[in-house]
Amino acid sequence: QVQVVESGGGLVQTGGSLRLSCTASGITFSTTPIGWYRRAPGKQREFVAAINIGNWPKYSDSVKGRFTISRDNARNTVYVQMNNLKPGDTGVYFCNPGGTYAITSDYIPSTYWGQGTQVSVSN
Repeated sequence: QVQVVESGGGLVQTGGSLRLSCTASGITFSTTPIGWYRRAPGKQREFVAAINIGNWPKYSDSVKGRFTISRDNARNTVYVQMNNLKPGDTGVYFCNPGGTYAITSDYIPSTYWGQGTQVSVSN
């Protein structure tokens, strides 16, 4: 059974930074791509970033240049460093290990989700 745990969310002002962490049991991060998604209030969950087993990152256009995804395989942990945060980044952030990539290079999520961590960015 795969259990995913996200952490690191919080309340920051516009322009601030946060680092989200994701770890899981029942799955080895070094052998799988991992994605991050978010769900803003009243909106559907959307793709944020992903990293493949070769550490090649992929970002949504809305976070490109501000967010950095990385992995520490020894700790079975994936991070998202979020800089220059904006109110539009507010939402619950979810980690998704075990996904795949489409031929278009889009990340396709697995069925493994955590409870998420809340990120709130104030004006």
